[in-house]
Amino acid sequence: MRLARGSELTACWEEGRRLRTSHLDLAWRPNPMGHPRLGIVVPRFQFTAVARNRLRRRVKEILRRDALATLPAVDLVVRAKRAAYAASFAVLRAELADLVRRVT
Repeated sequence: MRLARGSELTACWEEGRRLRTSHLDLAWRPNPMGHPRLGIVVPRFQFTAVARNRLRRRVKEILRRDALATLPAVDLVVRAKRAAYAASFAVLRAELADLVRRVT
């Protein structure tokens, strides 16, 4: 599932714990739902919709493949930094794998 409301994203970001890498910021907090929920935020400034959607799809695919099965019941918000647009899939995958390992 995904975090759909802005209030849910904001609450996770403000009340949750955070980790940072050179390309990504991650915030998480426990949820009572019994399964993980994800939210992905990408910056808009000076990037086209195509580039934003590509980055969002990359992050979502990495989480779906590698992390979703190992995550406990948490709300997880991944916020991409501007540098993430230039990062390769392998770099993003390595950073997200390390971050998720630290969450669990």
